[in-house]
Amino acid sequence: MKAAPRPCSIADTLALVGEKYSLLVLREISLGVRRFDRIARNTGAPRDVLTARLKRLVDAGILEKVAYSERPKRHEYRATPAGEELAPVLLTLMAWGDRHLNPDAPPVLLEHDCGAALTPRVVCAHCGGATDPDRLRHHTRAPGWTTTGPVED
Repeated sequence: MKAAPRPCSIADTLALVGEKYSLLVLREISLGVRRFDRIARNTGAPRDVLTARLKRLVDAGILEKVAYSERPKRHEYRATPAGEELAPVLLTLMAWGDRHLNPDAPPVLLEHDCGAALTPRVVCAHCGGATDPDRLRHHTRAPGWTTTGPVED
């Protein structure tokens, strides 16, 4: 019998938003693109795939479907507070891609309202310190698991 994988919030989150078109939908929503046809055009998602991703994101409470026309009945998609919390994830993915995949010509430049180009970073909310791996300690809380793997019987 195959052992169960490590319990992990990263795995749980990826199961929900880790598919390419889900993340691209979130990108479009964050850019203010909220209508199905425009999301489809900008992501390149097949319509049936996009319909499934949007439904899943709505069912998970990441997006909400809001009517903008009654005749004909038309909807747009907006981020919920939970969806808005994914914005830093998109920003750090974009920054990684700019550094490692498109270093000579990033396709989009973000400017902070202070006027500087945005370089996102993750910091500790308590002290403001960097979150470099050598400054973090892991405390495994899942029963039967240690930091390096399952507890040996």
